[in-house]
Amino acid sequence: MKTAVVGAAGRMGRMICSLAEAAGMEVVAKIDVAAGYDASWPECTEGVIDFSHRSAVPASVAKAAAAGIPYVLGTTGLTAAEQAAVAAAAARIPVVQSGNYSLGVNLMLGLVRKTAEALGAEYDVEITEMHHRRKKDAPSGTALMLAGAVAAGRGVKDGRKIIYGRHGDVGERPEGEIAVHAIRGGSVVGDHTVMFAGDVERLEITHRAQSREAFAAGAVRALEWAAGRSPGIYSMQNVLGFA
Repeated sequence: MKTAVVGAAGRMGRMICSLAEAAGMEVVAKIDVAAGYDASWPECTEGVIDFSHRSAVPASVAKAAAAGIPYVLGTTGLTAAEQAAVAAAAARIPVVQSGNYSLGVNLMLGLVRKTAEALGAEYDVEITEMHHRRKKDAPSGTALMLAGAVAAGRGVKDGRKIIYGRHGDVGERPEGEIAVHAIRGGSVVGDHTVMFAGDVERLEITHRAQSREAFAAGAVRALEWAAGRSPGIYSMQNVLGFA
């Protein structure tokens, strides 16, 4: 499969290029604004993996839609307008979009949803995530996915139940609140913990990424899966057969 990697100069991009080639793909374009990288992909391209900056996503995904090729998107922190561009492209091509492509995290999402369903709002939920000092968006896309899994388990659709950090005289913690906290420092690849705190016990579900290879391998697998699929937005849960 002739593949273009967008954001190829980044640590994730370099890892994806390496793993894609190891999986038998032909990386025909390594796209980045950094010197020495390609500015675009050739017409022969059969699929795209994008881990670039969010501002580059609308133009790239529109180009893929015009070419009719599958698109795997790992960029997080998209604005509403940028997400609308992804949705428009997905009306014409298969788009796999996920805040995290690791097998472990996607298993964790299912566990968190089931736990939230079983324990209910009587257990307070606190989500913490830690990443390296260079990560630009906060909270992480994975933390947002985990908050969504808690809300889904509880049958809650109101996004106002989710808060991001605390400061000042915030008063008592209301029942049903889902709190998300971001920590940045060092070279941490990605740690995520969901805590269910009850009056007499506390349950914590944690995932720690030891290497970016876990994410890169999932993205390569997602592109292989997306080839030949119908247009639409898919998640890694679809790729792994969990949804």
